[in-house]
Amino acid sequence: MNARASLSLLFALFCAAMLGLAAGALWMLPTLMLQRPLPMLAPLVGAVLGLAVRGSVRRGAAAMAAGATLLAAVYVGLLTAAVRIASMLGIGLVDALRVAGLGLLGQLARMALTRPDLVWAVLGAAVAALVALRPVRR
Repeated sequence: MNARASLSLLFALFCAAMLGLAAGALWMLPTLMLQRPLPMLAPLVGAVLGLAVRGSVRRGAAAMAAGATLLAAVYVGLLTAAVRIASMLGIGLVDALRVAGLGLLGQLARMALTRPDLVWAVLGAAVAALVALRPVRR
């Protein structure tokens, strides 16, 4: 693999990760509005991420879309835990993120995780991979 192909792959991975984080942040909005976890949105998020990755990545689009969907599912759990901490302590979200740290947020998100949440996340990743595999119409 030459330098150009390596940099292209690295940039595609970075873009897929950023898309996953953005999707997780958007996923957090209805979760907070309804005040309950919404793991059933994972297939919808996966389909959108699959479309986004499919249009810009040629090799490994399915794996990148599935990874971005799983990253979005993890990120929404972390953000939800941070919002709960912020509301309990009466501080802002950024302060809660800074004070709690990734370790505590990860532990709280893992404690809130249930088996159906995992099933929905895997289903969302599968949808993302299937959508990303379909050829782009020109």
